[in-house]
Amino acid sequence: MRLRDATALASLWLAASLSLAAEHAHVHGTARLDVAIDAGKITLQLETPLDNLVGFERAPRTDAERQRVADMLATLRQAGALFAIDPAAQCTPGRVDVSSAALQLGPAGGSGDPDGHANLDGTFEFSCARAGQAAYIDVGLFAFPHLKSIDVQAATPRGQFRRQLVRPDKRLVLSK
Repeated sequence: MRLRDATALASLWLAASLSLAAEHAHVHGTARLDVAIDAGKITLQLETPLDNLVGFERAPRTDAERQRVADMLATLRQAGALFAIDPAAQCTPGRVDVSSAALQLGPAGGSGDPDGHANLDGTFEFSCARAGQAAYIDVGLFAFPHLKSIDVQAATPRGQFRRQLVRPDKRLVLSK
């Protein structure tokens, strides 16, 4: 009976967590950043409302909006400047993938919803000689003025944790 109760409780917790994640998935001013540190690689995955990066959530309509999108993409593609990893890890920027349905970027077009809430998803990979030695990552996403906070989930050799960065704090300390 206790095992069944524990299983039911775990199922309820999982359902509640998924429900909260779905409700929190698209919040203007907030982005989500997942960080994974493996032996020779650090991977960061970003999910954010497009509004946080360019101030709108649709395809650009004017030359000024097209320029904002171009500037945003140029900033995101400079992963080494956007994410300054502790030099002890000896990392070099690698692959950068960006997708957004509203901007018609990426193989699947990114995530969004039928109510007009468009996201941008990005994956940033770094090859590292000593990834596990990284004590911090300075996150440069607050260069985008509409972004106010970043919800971080990290899996590191030192353990897993959640943290929130709030403007102007940009340093993600990689310990529990």
